Amino acid sequence: MADRFTDKQGQYLAFIESYMVMYGKAPAEADLQRFFGVMPPTIHQMILQLEKLGLISRIPGQPRSIRLLIDADQIPRLKRPR
Repeated sequence: MADRFTDKQGQYLAFIESYMVMYGKAPAEADLQRFFGVMPPTIHQMILQLEKLGLISRIPGQPRSIRLLIDADQIPRLKRPR
């Protein structure tokens, strides 16, 4: 599975999965921005890339519509950003 996505992409997937477990809903892009400490365009581009790779699905324009398309056991453990 490691060749299917990069370490950084894996961390985004791990955050999405962890957030969904904790809050019962998908994170907003602003939640990802706060956790990873990056600008909104960076988050949006990552979401688009994860979608392009078939790792998530979403409904454009609908908040909190991210869905994981891979099993939780294929997602790496979430690490605190440096």
